[in-house]
Amino acid sequence: MTKIVHCIRHGQSTFNAHYAEHGEDPGHFDARLTELGLRQVAERAPELRPNPYELIVTSPLTRAIQTTLGLFADHPARPTILVECLHREHLESSCDVGSAVSHLSREFPHLSFGHLDEIWWHNEGEINERGFVTEPAHLFEERVERFRGWLAERPETMIAVVGHGTFFSKLTGRFLANCEVATLEL
Repeated sequence: MTKIVHCIRHGQSTFNAHYAEHGEDPGHFDARLTELGLRQVAERAPELRPNPYELIVTSPLTRAIQTTLGLFADHPARPTILVECLHREHLESSCDVGSAVSHLSREFPHLSFGHLDEIWWHNEGEINERGFVTEPAHLFEERVERFRGWLAERPETMIAVVGHGTFFSKLTGRFLANCEVATLEL
């Protein structure tokens, strides 16, 4: 049986907006959605309502969680929302440094984070001049393939994954705009 996975990139973040205007990393750790990002989410939500999702998988980065809640909080299928760090963004910019589980648990108390490490993003290596550790490309590519295998092993046949541009470009072969949806068949 074919498994359908809708890969949905988060709405515009404060990092995205600043980078588009200035071409530089603004130092927005775990960037949140902008007002435009929130509108993008609100506009996309009605298009996703008819889909009988069994599972929603969201990255623990705040912009992805905000997108997930905006898209699926009142979805008629009432799918399970699972926070999973395997499809977090490739850590190469400040916005890809996450918030600790203790912080996320306070901000989003209705979601479960207990299965994640307190520091769930890549943090092994030398801290760079921008104040964080970048993730080596080979580790990122291995993680993309682990996530593809994880999805394939899931019992659900209709899944939405809310995540990030660089990750989805490796997973699907195309770079998604903010709040764009790509279909992956497994």
